[in-house]
Amino acid sequence: MTLMNFIYYFINGIVMGSLYVLMAIGLSVIFGMIGIINFAHGAVYALGAYAMVLVTQQVGYWPSFVVSPILVGLLGMIIEASFLRRIYVGDPLRGLLFTFGLAMVLEQLIRIIWGPSGFPYLMPGYFAGTAKSMVSLGIEFSRYRIFIFICAVGVIFGLWWFIEKTPYGMIIRAGSRDPEMVRILGISLKPIMTMVFGLGAALAGFAGVLAAPLAGVQPSMGDNVGNIAFVVVVIGGLGSFWGAVLSGLLVGEVENLSILIWPPIAQSAMYILMAVILLIRPRGLFGEKWERFE
Repeated sequence: MTLMNFIYYFINGIVMGSLYVLMAIGLSVIFGMIGIINFAHGAVYALGAYAMVLVTQQVGYWPSFVVSPILVGLLGMIIEASFLRRIYVGDPLRGLLFTFGLAMVLEQLIRIIWGPSGFPYLMPGYFAGTAKSMVSLGIEFSRYRIFIFICAVGVIFGLWWFIEKTPYGMIIRAGSRDPEMVRILGISLKPIMTMVFGLGAALAGFAGVLAAPLAGVQPSMGDNVGNIAFVVVVIGGLGSFWGAVLSGLLVGEVENLSILIWPPIAQSAMYILMAVILLIRPRGLFGEKWERFE
C-alpha cells in the first residue's frame, strides 16, 4: 500500500460517503417528521437514475439533472398523500410493511416497463478524464467524482439552511418534536408531512441521478445502497441531521479503506462498525437517549 493509493481511496471514500449522506438524510428527515422508516428508499434511488436517463434523452443533461429529482419528489408526495397518510394512526408496523411492499412493487414496475437488464448511462464528455488539480499531486481522480462531492455538499448545506432558517423548516422541527402543540397553534401538518416525504424521496432520487454514470442503471441498483443508508442512519442516530452527515462519510471511508487494506472484509466492514457503535452507544452517535437501553 503506497501513500498515493491511500490518498486515492481516502478521497474516493469521501465521494461515496457523500452519496450515502444524501440517501441517509432523506431517510432521517422522513423518520424525524413522520416516524416511518422508509424501506422503499432504495427503489426511489433507482427511479432517480432511470428518470435521469429518460429525461436526458428528451431535453439534455442539465435540464434533466434538475428535473429528475423533482419528478421523483412529486411521486413521493403522491404516494404519501394517497397511501401513507391513511396508516399513520395505528400500529407502526403498518408503515414498515407498506414501504417494504412498495419497494418490491416499484422494483418490479421498473423491470416491467424498462426491462430486467438495465442499460449503461454515460456521463457528459466534459466530465471525462481526471482533474488537473489531482494530477498535479500525482493522483488520477475523476472529474465527475469531484463534481458529485461538490453537488452533495451544496445540497447538504442548502437543506440545513432550509430546515434551520426558514419558517417551513421551523414548522418541520416543531412538528417532529411536538405535533400536538403545532396543531393547537392552527397549523395543519398534513401538507408538511407530504412535503417532507417528497423531500426525502427527492434526495434519494438526486443520489440516484449522481450515481447513474458510476453504477449503471438497473432495476436492483438501489438494493445495496438502500441497506447502506439504513446503516448510516442507525450509526448517526435516528432523526439526526448531522449524525447522518458524519456517519455517511465515516461509512464511505470504512468501506473504501477496507477495500485497500483487506478486500475480503469490505462488504461487512460497515456492519461491524454499526455493531461496535451500537454496543457502546445504543442511540447512535447523535441520537437521543433511549431510557430502555441506557
